[in-house]
Amino acid sequence: MNKILKKQVLNPTVTLMEVEAPLIARKAEPGQFIILRVDEAGERIPLTVADFDREKGTVTIIFQVVGATTEKLNHLEEGGFIHDFVGPLGRPTHTEGLKKVAVVGGGVGCAIAYPVAKKLHEQGTEVHAITGFRSKDLVILEDEFASHSSRFVRMSDDGSWGEKGLVTDALRKLIESGETYDEVITIGPLIMMKFVCAVTKEFGIKTVASMNPIMIDGTGMCGGCRLTVGGQTKFACVDGPEFDGHEIDFDEAMARGRTYQPFERKAYEETCNLFKEGN
Repeated sequence: MNKILKKQVLNPTVTLMEVEAPLIARKAEPGQFIILRVDEAGERIPLTVADFDREKGTVTIIFQVVGATTEKLNHLEEGGFIHDFVGPLGRPTHTEGLKKVAVVGGGVGCAIAYPVAKKLHEQGTEVHAITGFRSKDLVILEDEFASHSSRFVRMSDDGSWGEKGLVTDALRKLIESGETYDEVITIGPLIMMKFVCAVTKEFGIKTVASMNPIMIDGTGMCGGCRLTVGGQTKFACVDGPEFDGHEIDFDEAMARGRTYQPFERKAYEETCNLFKEGN
């Protein structure tokens, strides 16, 4: 079991937890993830390593409360314990040799984009961070991105934070103004990443997208996280989670993601009702 050392509400639906996990912290790298179970009877869910501290032996996770398990996880408090916390899993983000990179994050995907931007910045890469949210109330990690990028563009759907518009608008504007990038790294909702990749394909810029399909065992055995990349079947948990964005079949990934929505919603509502009855 792993102890929760810190819990912080970042916005109405997103929570940060710092978890005691020295063995994972020792080897974790940006782009990797853990799989956890809240309790012995719980389901396994993947969450990206949002940060880590090798000296303290801690791993930070940031999650959005959208389903039954994240609802249960959000009810744990500092001093409590997560039953299973396994990792690091997946392939780390490739950062070696990159001189100038645009990191494009959307919504809670910014929790995954931040450690990537941080590592790039610390190794001396010029980082242009573009983050987008629906509104100011949903913004997370603003100060962290500002301190780990040489250029930080803020976007919101309603104009209440930064500029009004989409992250793709900002990215296109930067490219058309003459900015050149060795690579663009995008992390966020599938539809956002699809259109980020469409923009960069126009300009021939290598683009990496971090995928988050349904995942169960994290070892490639269950096949739940399969994707089509370049016409071949890949497994996000062992082959990814990052892939060449210009080769991902985003439409297939979005269709597969929608398959289980009714079941997820039912489980979430049942869990919420249990907590209400418990109160």
